[in-house]
Amino acid sequence: MEKLLNKLVDLIYAISRIDLVKKIVTPIVNQLYRIYERWLYNQIKNGPMPRHVAIIPDGNRRWARKQGLNVTEGHVHGYERLREVIQWLFDLGVRVVTVYAMSYENCLYRSLEERENLFKLALRGFKELLNSDMIYKYRIRVKVIGKLELVPKEVRDYATMLEQITSGFDERFLNIALCYGGRQEIVEAIKMLANDLIKGRISPEAIDEYLISRYLSTSHLSELSEPDLVIRTAGEMRISNFLLWQIAYSELYFCDVLWPELRKIDLLRAIRAYQRRERRFGR
Repeated sequence: MEKLLNKLVDLIYAISRIDLVKKIVTPIVNQLYRIYERWLYNQIKNGPMPRHVAIIPDGNRRWARKQGLNVTEGHVHGYERLREVIQWLFDLGVRVVTVYAMSYENCLYRSLEERENLFKLALRGFKELLNSDMIYKYRIRVKVIGKLELVPKEVRDYATMLEQITSGFDERFLNIALCYGGRQEIVEAIKMLANDLIKGRISPEAIDEYLISRYLSTSHLSELSEPDLVIRTAGEMRISNFLLWQIAYSELYFCDVLWPELRKIDLLRAIRAYQRRERRFGR
């Protein structure tokens, strides 16, 4: 019955987007949507909420092509949806959100024009965060992680400013992975650990997984550094070099919806799926 309801909602939503019927059915669909959203929320509100949610927001370019738009417009719509999703997650009580904004490979291999547009969006995001009430309302500590030497100086400067202004906050955390790669993060951690080993700051016997975690870019999160739930959109079932160390025991959720089309009910469904799983942590 529940699967049928989910499919029915998706079907009605798809029909409502057809221009010929949009004006007629949109008010009805909106009302049904609100009822369904409330029903989903009531299902999850008393369950275990993930403390740390990591997001791979995939499908911006495919969405743009599907709409007959250029790639840049796809990324803009994806950014706007990301702002909403972050707000939804913090409103639900999630303490840590980590966003895969731009991969290490993106920063090396995407066209110059696309990279410049992505960096402009990152800069816009940092400026908007600095002027938003959200970081002060939730006391959000913001951290930008990745190979920031690949990022334009103005973007780095605003990232640093944002980190400094929010450094004293510890109720919520927002991590933005920019020019980030999981393998590259581990390599950098090994270099720092090896340097401390050479200088006698640590002994070989002291090296274990907990010590290594202290050299990673998520070390500021302490016990919250490992995501409980990883959500990837657009139907791709891969990790793409994202938080390779940290997601060893995370629950993975893949959905077909393209990122700019992600709805709140899609997010609630992801959390519902998380709550229904039995976490074993490899045991």
